[in-house]
Amino acid sequence: MRILFVIDSFYTTNNGTSISAQRFAGELRRRGHEVKVLCWDTPEYSTDGDFTTAKFHMPIFQPLMDKHDFSFAYNHKETVHAACDWADVVHIFVPFGISWEAIDYCNSIGKPVTAAFHIQPENMTSSVNMGKVEWFNELFYSRWSRDIYNKVRHVHCPSQFMADMVKERGYTAKMHAISNGIQKEFLEAGKRFIDEGRPAKSAELEGKIVITMVGRLSGEKRQDVIINAVPYSKYADKIQLAFAGKGPKYDEYVALGEKLPNKPMFLYLSKEELIQHLGMTDLYVHASDMESEAISCIEAFATGLVPVIANSEVSATPQFALDGRSLFLPGNPKDLARAIDYWLDHPNERKYIGELYYQSAKRYTLENSVTQFEQMLQEEIEDCAKAKEEKHEEEVTRSSIRLPFFVW
Repeated sequence: MRILFVIDSFYTTNNGTSISAQRFAGELRRRGHEVKVLCWDTPEYSTDGDFTTAKFHMPIFQPLMDKHDFSFAYNHKETVHAACDWADVVHIFVPFGISWEAIDYCNSIGKPVTAAFHIQPENMTSSVNMGKVEWFNELFYSRWSRDIYNKVRHVHCPSQFMADMVKERGYTAKMHAISNGIQKEFLEAGKRFIDEGRPAKSAELEGKIVITMVGRLSGEKRQDVIINAVPYSKYADKIQLAFAGKGPKYDEYVALGEKLPNKPMFLYLSKEELIQHLGMTDLYVHASDMESEAISCIEAFATGLVPVIANSEVSATPQFALDGRSLFLPGNPKDLARAIDYWLDHPNERKYIGELYYQSAKRYTLENSVTQFEQMLQEEIEDCAKAKEEKHEEEVTRSSIRLPFFVW
């Protein structure tokens, strides 16, 4: 198949949706499909033949968006149309300007098109401190339903939680709950750590209890809860926090961490470096208030780590918890410290449960996810062809019952 991915920012490495798109594109190409991308940020070194539009500079909010490593693409209709004309099927990743144009154009010419629901409105509204204002978030859900998701037949949701959530809001497309998938290197590392033992800690981490969270440093990810939990732990003097990611809350979290016996580490790691760091980690915490899946959490427990997850009603991540010991009250540092201390008090149990988490991660492989994604695209191609045939038959039937001119 010739597959077009439509996504404003594709090549960034600090955005979960973009990283998922990159991984899916790579695996699809490995399977023999042609994949091109419609985006604004195609680098000069790219040889993939992407369709590139200009970066749209958002008045007032552009500096904040730059901190999130995301910008909108300019909706250049000729480029969007040319990209869609090239493809056998078009897949939309985010519900913004070029996506609106791509869907409308595909529908007008009968081109197969699908969409994905990766971004929750809360991910955006949290950046302006309105993430928990329900009526404000509902405006986005309603607008996206009208302009994107109710104009397609098939939608990829990275979790059943997300699929159910949008169905409850009246979204009419068929929802496909497909994990974004983890790369095999994390599972390979997990097997190695289980068989051979976790690697020795670096000199910087030796003698410390390493607690890690991977994710953008933004309000909804709630790294502040982890920082504030440390003083409540009986192990406070030994805990070394490590946050892998960057974002607009960096300065705030650095300042907040000054009160801790061991100041938090802020890291920006390659895949290989992240796996190495997870090998030296004792416990993984995912404190986010809202997530469509949290692939970083799966990657962590794929290496044999026990996760401690915020049990938020607007997050899909609690689905990964094998039991209540891996959950804590969202936004509650004292309850997080309770959960941390439980697992640190029971190292043998932590090791055993970590092996169970490694086994559970096997169902979330990238290969399995892309296979399901291929099936969704093929289903859309067949449904689109069927819709064209039905429309043609309807037009033929309508024209055949017209009375001859002389009857009038």
